Parts: sequence; structure tokens; C-alpha cells
Amino acid sequence: MHPHQHLHVEDLTATRPGRLRVIWQAAHQPAAGVSRRMRLAAYAVPLAVLPSSIWRLPAAFDDGIGVGERAYVLSLSIVSELFAFTAIGLIARWGEVFPGWVPFLRGRRVPTMAAVIPAAIGATSLTLLFTLLFSVAEIKGTTIRGAELPDSYPSRAGGWEAAWFYLCYAPLILWGPLLAVLTVAYWKRRRTGRSAEVGLK
Repeated sequence: MHPHQHLHVEDLTATRPGRLRVIWQAAHQPAAGVSRRMRLAAYAVPLAVLPSSIWRLPAAFDDGIGVGERAYVLSLSIVSELFAFTAIGLIARWGEVFPGWVPFLRGRRVPTMAAVIPAAIGATSLTLLFTLLFSVAEIKGTTIRGAELPDSYPSRAGGWEAAWFYLCYAPLILWGPLLAVLTVAYWKRRRTGRSAEVGLK
């Protein structure tokens, strides 16, 4: 290899971790006034969703399912994690000011209610679905709609399979409540900040 090519490869290897670090820090950089408890709550949301996303992945590579079902399982896990990651926006800088990669809006402040309303709807829906309906259905031994569980349902397998299912899905009951707490804290912080700005004028 030519010496210059060797140096070029080394430069790429050295800069990639640096770029990833910058992207990670930018995505998680907390906004002013965010407490440590709120940061931990926000970080807990993707972690609470991750086990169930991982639990579904083996089904995507099962030989007995079609291409469409495989794509559905994979996309469900990916979309779930992406949706969970939006909770970080309720404590991060990019949740208050549009980042540089957003066309036409970069550098502008995110309207408070544009973040609060979707987050509140999501928190309410997730709390009803997982914290209430899913929990009650599991206690009663039925589906969310109240029907009898099919024999193929994971919890009916018993043993380690059922234990692994509950271990992966139980954290989902925290998703809605955590998002609700973060939404209220975001709204209060933005309202307080706006009042302070008005007071300075």
C-alpha cells in the first residue's frame, strides 16, 4: 500500500469514532434546566422498549414465516425503538431548538405545543395499552380484547419461554407513565423559560 493511502485509511478510522461521538453527544445533550432525574427518566424509555424489540427478532428469521411477516416484525422493532427515542427530545437541546439538519427550520425554536400535544397523546395511549390493558389482560389470562389466549401465546408455553416473554415485555408498562412525566416536565420548563424571556423584555 502506498504511504499516502495508508495515512488516508488511518484518518478515516480515527475520524469515524469521533463523528459517532459527536452525533451521540448532540442527540443527548440536555437542554438548560433539565434535572438529572428527568435525564434518567428519558434514557430509561428506550431501554424499557429495547427488550421487547429484541424478543421479536428471532421470529423475523424463522423459516416458517413469509417475507411480508418478516418485514413487519423487523419494522415493528425498529419503529418502536425510534418512537421510544423521541422521549429524549423532551430533555435534549434538539427538542427545544430545531437542529441544523432540519431544512428551513434549523436554529428556530420548537413550538412548545408542537411537542407537548403529540407526546401527551402518545403517553395516554401507551399507558392505556400497556400499563392498563396489557396488565389486566395478563392477570385475567385473556387477550387485550378479552378473548381467550391462543395455545401459541408465549405465556402459555410455561418455563423459561414464558419467563423470558414476561421479562422482555414487563418494562413496557413504564413507557407511558415515564413519557407522561417527561411531557409535563417539558411543558413546565418551556413555560417557565418563556415567562422569564417575557419578563426580561
